[in-house]
Formats: sequence, C-alpha cells, structure tokens
Amino acid sequence: MSASRFRYDTSGQWLKGNVHLHTTRSDGGRTPEQAAVMYAAAGHDFLVCTDHGIASNVGGEQAGRPLIWLDGIELDGTDDRGAFYHVIALGRFRDLSPDMELTDAMAAVRDQNGLLFLAHPHWCGNTMDDALRHRFDGVEAYNHVCRWLNGKSDSFAHWDRMLEERPNTLGLAVDDAHLKPQHPGWNGGWIVVNVQQRTSAAIYDAIRHGNFYSSCGPEFHDIELRRGHVAVRTSPVSFIRLVGPRTHGARIGSFQGETYTEAEFAIPDEWATVRVEIEDRYCRRAWTNPLFIQPTPLLPQDR
Repeated sequence: MSASRFRYDTSGQWLKGNVHLHTTRSDGGRTPEQAAVMYAAAGHDFLVCTDHGIASNVGGEQAGRPLIWLDGIELDGTDDRGAFYHVIALGRFRDLSPDMELTDAMAAVRDQNGLLFLAHPHWCGNTMDDALRHRFDGVEAYNHVCRWLNGKSDSFAHWDRMLEERPNTLGLAVDDAHLKPQHPGWNGGWIVVNVQQRTSAAIYDAIRHGNFYSSCGPEFHDIELRRGHVAVRTSPVSFIRLVGPRTHGARIGSFQGETYTEAEFAIPDEWATVRVEIEDRYCRRAWTNPLFIQPTPLLPQDR
C-alpha cells in the first residue's frame, strides 16, 4: 500500500442520500416534489434524479426544497457485443436522447466528466466480462428494488471481480426506487458522504472521490488510518470485518448478542484492495469503498 493514498477524510459532516431514483418524468409513481418530501422525512439530505433516458436539470439547491437534488440519468441498452446493461450516470448532461446507442451515450457522459455506475448487474444477468468491459467508475453492490422484484439485489461478486482489475472501483447501495405499487421499496439502500459544506458541488466531489460509505442500516461515524491500521467507529453492530482480496480478511463479532462500536485492523502491505464492512443484529450491512486510492486512478479527469 506504500504507493497508495488513504481515501477517507471524515472530518466534515455526514450527509445521507439515494443516487438511483425514478419519478413521474419516466416510470416512477411520485413527482420529484413528492419524492423529496418522503426522503427528507426519512432523514435523507440529497437525492439524485436518474429517470430512464431523461437527463435531469434539477438546478442544484433551490429555495423551498427540503433536500438537495443532484442530476443524473439511467441509460440502458446493448453494447456492440450484444450485452444488455443498465447504467447510472451522475452529472448534468447535454445532448443525450433515449434513442442513442448505449456506447455512444456512455461516451457522451465521459466527455462531459460524468460518472458511470453499472446498475444491478445480478438482476440484468451481466457476466463478469460484461462488468469489466466499459471501465465503470463503480457498481451497485446492493439494489433495494431488485430485492423486491426477484431477490437478485446483491452484486458483491461483480464488485470484487471489478476490483481485481480496477482497484479503485466504487461500490454503491441504492434504492432504485420507483415509488409505486409494483415497486414499493425505498429507503433500503443509500450512501453517506462526508463533506465540509452542505452543497451539491461538495456532494458530487465526495462521490467522485469515493469519500462515502454505503449502507442498508448501520452507520460509520469515523474511518481513519493510524500507523498502518484502519480504525473505525460505528453504530452498535454485531460484526466488523476487514474485507481483503480473495480469501483474505479479519473480523470481530459475536453470535451471542454482544455489540461493538469500534475496531482497529492492521492492513497487510501485500493486499491490493481492502474495505471495511459492518453488520447489525438484523443482518443489515454497511461498507466502505476501497480504503486506498491506487496510483492508477479511476477518476475520469485523471485518465
């Protein structure tokens, strides 16, 4: 890890948000205004509007809104090899249309400095080769609505394979909320960014650099590097795990009801990638991104 840089700065404030959401502008059941009221009441600080084929223009922070809206879009289609994808793009985009070829739309997102996240690859049936092909910035490790639809909500295996090739790949938890009877799930997967200012620009920057954790319930309070050890403080949880490559890892935990709120683990130098995962008594998990940014950067502006 000597050539890498620790990813996390948790000296600011934590802000909770959902980065995959559909409204009545595409196939969602609530207007943006209605969705904002629901999510603000559930403790969210920001939302990303990712309607199908429609690039949003939410205007950042506007007077009277109960939370911060950020822009995005969901792309879908097949690539030049016939593989079917759903892709979440974060950012404000011009000249995207629903009839664009998927690869052209992703190229347009890249040209406009957007971020591309592979959406629910387990649900889409994406292979590991599919996940590696387009240099995604990250992947939905957990998608809440896919759990409702057919149980194919977890894509941690895709994420771990992507990390082997691109060790800076980010791993999200999202709702993919549609807020209608056919897709009732919401507030089941989110990210929590750490920012110095409560602004859309700060939130975008935290997402871009991976200064966030993902959660289905538990909370990280601090994530620090201390003399080659990662130290975390958390909400009360049953297990705290250091997740290394392949079979490697470390852990503390209890099956007898004991809870933990802090842990410290040594980071072996030979591990190419490592993250921390916590699990509460209800088997709900939260996880960090890879703790270290590797010398070959993932971020589009560094390529």
